[in-house]
This record gives sequence, C-alpha cells and structure tokens, in this order.
Amino acid sequence: MTVAAKHADAPVAVRDLTVAYRETPVLWDIDLTIPEGKLVAIVGPNGAGKSTLIKTVLNLVPPTSGTISVFGKPYEQQRKLVGYVPQRGSVDWDFPTNAVDVVQMGLYGQLGWIRRPGRKERQIAIECLDKVGMADFAQRQISQLSGGQQQRVFLARALAQDAQVYFMDEPFAGVDATTERAIIDVLRELRSRGRTLVVVHHDLETVREYFDWLILLNVRVVADGPVETTFTLPNLQAAYGGRISFFANAADAGLASSVESAAGD
Repeated sequence: MTVAAKHADAPVAVRDLTVAYRETPVLWDIDLTIPEGKLVAIVGPNGAGKSTLIKTVLNLVPPTSGTISVFGKPYEQQRKLVGYVPQRGSVDWDFPTNAVDVVQMGLYGQLGWIRRPGRKERQIAIECLDKVGMADFAQRQISQLSGGQQQRVFLARALAQDAQVYFMDEPFAGVDATTERAIIDVLRELRSRGRTLVVVHHDLETVREYFDWLILLNVRVVADGPVETTFTLPNLQAAYGGRISFFANAADAGLASSVESAAGD
C-alpha cells in the first residue's frame, strides 16, 4: 500500500482545508492525517479554531475549501462510525428528558428514526451509564444533574454509538477530579479496543499524561505528531506566543508549564 493510500484510509484525513467566517479565516490550509487507535489532543490558544476543526469534520460547519475523509469516505457516508461529545455549554440542559433517554439517543443511527428504542436498547444505555458511574442516575432529569454528571451522561451516549472514531469538544472542562478520572479511564479503555479519540483539550499540564498524539493549532497547524516529539517548548511558543509561561524542570526534559487556560475555540 502506498503512503497516499494509507493516509486516505486513516480515521480522519484533512487536505487543504480552509474555513472562513465573513471572509476572515478561522482555519487556514489545514493538512492532517489522524492515525488509528490513538488518543489525540487538539491544543491551542483561544481563537485557534480547535472546535471549528472538529465541527467541520462533522459537517456542522461548512468548509470554504479543501477535503475531509473519514476512513477514506465523506463523513455523510460514515456517520455510523463516528461518535461526538459536544461542549457541555452548547447543550440545552433544560430539555425535559432523563439520563437513560439521552444515552439511547446515541442508538438512533443504528435504529433509524422510525423504529423506537426497546428493551435491548435500554439495556445497552444502562450498561453505558454504568461504565461512567451513572447507572444510579438513569431516571434523573438531566437538568437535575451536576455539570460533571451531565458530561458523563454525554460520554455514555457516545459509548452507546459504538463508534470507531470519537470527537470530543472539551470533555474535561469544568468537571471535578473524580469525573475527569472517570472520563480518561473510559477513553483509555476505548483506545485499548482500537478506537481513535480526537479531543479538544485546554490543560497543557495533562497533555503528556493523557494523550499519545498531539495537534498544535493556531489557525494553521503549528505541529502534529507523537506527544513525546511534538510537545516541545519551541512548538508551544510558536502556538501560544507570549501568552504562555514556562519554567525549567530538569526532571521533565526542561519543559513544564504554567498554563493560561486555552479553553474555548
């Protein structure tokens, strides 16, 4: 197999992608190949285009130019292979539904919109809630859940999809330490089963611990590749400029960070 063919069948392949809002580029000339079976972080400062990138892959934002493929085909043909966890702030948590019903929504792609979820689907939803420690809250209205609990429910919904590649927009933002640990445990378990997970992330202090592939973004791709070779002081300075401070740490190859939160797009 040629290198080009191998890249074409990757979980996500982006070529010459530009996205503009009102003629202002938000993403510019993006080329990326995301490898299979990796925990991938998209990192960059506010306004870097992180959320826009995954929304464009998911066809939620139209590209100005360029091409995107998911396992070698357009996203529209591969929807069943893709799971998505949006930013918690973008969800209407006052919608009158409970946790188990939210999770069952992740199965609609398999059921179609005519067939209603039955006993089998409900059992799958309960099992997915259990994996994120939320089985006891299955009947709880989502508006009555804490922020961390709501995030776990949306993670359970993504699990119910049984996707091959997952996109998650700031899943760790605003959650407590227990929820953060529960989320990363689930992500690692999915990776162990060969799934690919693409995560918009803002906490540089956990990049090395949580992820094995890194995309540094600031409108353009500053650098991408394995964390151990990409998470470097020169690359981070190129991405963040003067908005980030670094302190020497001999135990960590001279690199540690005092992080200004890069949450948001």
